[in-house]
Amino acid sequence: MLKKTPAKHETHHSGLLMRLGFFTSLMIVISSMIGSGVFKKVAPMSAELGSGGLIIIAWIIAGLITLFASATNAEVASLIAEPGGQFVYFKKMYGNAFAFLYGWSCFSVIQSASIASIAYVFSESVNAIIPLPRFSPEIESMTFLGIFNPLKSFGVKGLTIFTILFLTTANYLGVVFGQFITNLFTILKVAGILLIIILGLTISGGSIENVQPVFASEGFQYSSRLGLFGAMFTAMLAAFWAYDGWNNIGYLGGEVKNPKKNIPKALYLGVIITIGIYVLVNFAYIYVMPIKEIVEVSAKSENSIIAIEVMRKFLGSSGAFFLSILIIVSTFGTTNGTVMASSRLYFSMARDKLFFKSAATCHSKFKTPYISLVVQGVWASVLVLSGTFDQLTDMLMFASFIFYTAGAYGVFVLRKKMKDVERPYKVFGYPYIPAIAVIFFATIFFVTIIESPRNAGIGLALVLLGIPFYLFWRKKK
Repeated sequence: MLKKTPAKHETHHSGLLMRLGFFTSLMIVISSMIGSGVFKKVAPMSAELGSGGLIIIAWIIAGLITLFASATNAEVASLIAEPGGQFVYFKKMYGNAFAFLYGWSCFSVIQSASIASIAYVFSESVNAIIPLPRFSPEIESMTFLGIFNPLKSFGVKGLTIFTILFLTTANYLGVVFGQFITNLFTILKVAGILLIIILGLTISGGSIENVQPVFASEGFQYSSRLGLFGAMFTAMLAAFWAYDGWNNIGYLGGEVKNPKKNIPKALYLGVIITIGIYVLVNFAYIYVMPIKEIVEVSAKSENSIIAIEVMRKFLGSSGAFFLSILIIVSTFGTTNGTVMASSRLYFSMARDKLFFKSAATCHSKFKTPYISLVVQGVWASVLVLSGTFDQLTDMLMFASFIFYTAGAYGVFVLRKKMKDVERPYKVFGYPYIPAIAVIFFATIFFVTIIESPRNAGIGLALVLLGIPFYLFWRKKK
């Protein structure tokens, strides 16, 4: 009897194994976006807009802009398929200095804080089922630098750190483990969200009147300094947090089979599927629970998760329990996908001698960037102690829009710099679609400065903090 020869996987010149197919690439795109925001962000959006219709419009607009950005990014990915994704793209577009600031920002805020934030919601959901220990109010009130409360909700933070380190270890042991976790948990959470949509729109006893008015609510007092205009952009900032992560697949360019075709296809389809899911599930939330009630419920506790309260309203404690389990599944899978993808960015930076030298090491047995994974896991754990979920997301989204703007504009740069290079894929609607993305992201950037100067200042400071590190590594290089 002949023995079946195990399939061999092509090895990338970086030492990583190219074993991720189209399906896994698609699951990574979806999983990187659908994490915690889909269950929480309808609450701050309701407080900002006071209109069910405007909330749905905000989700649609943010989704379309994300689609335009991903379509633009897909053209670049079809040209350059290397570990590190956007870092490598920016090197081609703007040079080493700007690319480093992006990589540094991802390490200091964007990706590391994203890992910390999503894992934190995972732990909050576990805490809703099994209360975790915490310190006395006196100890919890202790601050660091008068800004952060590292000991507040320490049981939740402890589980968050354990989760980050556990997933870091799983991805350390091989991409096959990260791939399995991503595929399984993405399928489970998408199925769970579809069930929420079906139940909410059929047996909840909700009303279509809850989505009214479609546009601005008469007499509603906007907290924004810019009125409805500012409120819409602030609400979309929350929606963009939920859509964030779509470009994570680019970091895995050295491990995707046929990346110049599979990455663009996965980006397109993954973003379109996620837009559909987000619009439908948020419509279901508002269909079940009026905007006024959403605001009142969320005001009672800063840790309340509206999706759980919506399920509790028509299915009682069993519905709340189901939703808590679904959030645990969703956030665990998303944290894993972000841990796996982001580590390749620092691996690529180190290979260019623009990060800690050891982070460029590929494990001889597991073929993973294990040092990069460990460094990322440690820093994300430190960020867990630094602040709450919303503080982290506001900081990272401001920094993200700097680079979203540059990334969308970069397609114009590469059309000139690499005009003779064959493009397996070209962005549809060029130059209008990239231009719309550039203008929109730049507008959100400036609106955020006006509406949230503190968070914008902290985010910008963390980006600029990379300059001395760049000068240090450039000198060594």
